[in-house]
Amino acid sequence: MPELHVANQCWPVTVGSNLLDSLNQAGVGVPYSCRAGSCHACLVRCVQGEPLDLKPEALTRAQREQGWRLACQCQVVGDLQVEAFDPVRDGLPARVAALDWLSPTLLRLRLVPERPLRYRAGQHLVLWTADGVARPYSLASLPGEDPFLEFHLECAKPGAFVRAARQLAVGDAVRLGELRGGALHYDPDWQELALWLLAAGSGLGPLYGVLREALRQAHHGPIRVVHVARDEAGHYLKAELQALAQAHPQLQVEYVRQDELADFLVRMRLVSRQTRALVCGHPDTVEAFAKRLFLAGLSRNQLLADAFLSRG
Repeated sequence: MPELHVANQCWPVTVGSNLLDSLNQAGVGVPYSCRAGSCHACLVRCVQGEPLDLKPEALTRAQREQGWRLACQCQVVGDLQVEAFDPVRDGLPARVAALDWLSPTLLRLRLVPERPLRYRAGQHLVLWTADGVARPYSLASLPGEDPFLEFHLECAKPGAFVRAARQLAVGDAVRLGELRGGALHYDPDWQELALWLLAAGSGLGPLYGVLREALRQAHHGPIRVVHVARDEAGHYLKAELQALAQAHPQLQVEYVRQDELADFLVRMRLVSRQTRALVCGHPDTVEAFAKRLFLAGLSRNQLLADAFLSRG
């Protein structure tokens, strides 16, 4: 039976045990969110030994050479010594620059890192509170224009990070973990194509960044933004989107309540088979949009989707 070593702890585990579960069951607090190798919240460094990695392509070659692994994707097959990601040692310091409620349940968090962070619109970043609570969030800011990193936090459901975020104040310290690519981005080759940005809830955040990137790159084709929310109060960034639509005639913005979504999907028609669609938000809404787009004739390689998990 292999042994798992962390700091001064050592305990036997069954061959083939999931590394994330083995660590957390022993009291080693490794955060996680998706358990699918996408969010990268469960990074650990293998100091001695090698687990069976079921998704090695999820990390870069440089990360793997440094010993980093995603615990949720690894099985313990032999003696293994690991170090958990330490936000104080491994993370980038940042400070809270602003906190604003954009809707009754939507908190906008703006952070200023200690040193500039290179990123692109739509990427994910793991946030760590001072108490060691971590969760990945999508960036809503635009690199090169916004002097801060912006995140839209859905606070309707309870969760460890949501509870911590509600207590944050301007000037508080936050640590930044790994920056993850994610599915959402803008490609300059799309400039002449129809671009659809379909968001549910806080999924509007990363698509707002992608929209601004498209406009910055002088996108010529029609742009359609659709935001689905539980009720009218959930439709946020209205003033910002209206200002962009007035300045850019090719931009159309629509708001749909959740109870109107089924009818909206029936009426949705593609303006072009070359349309590029980016979909983001709750998994159910992302799936509903994707199914309708495929039925309308959109190929799978023309749709980029990012489904948010509800774990807070």
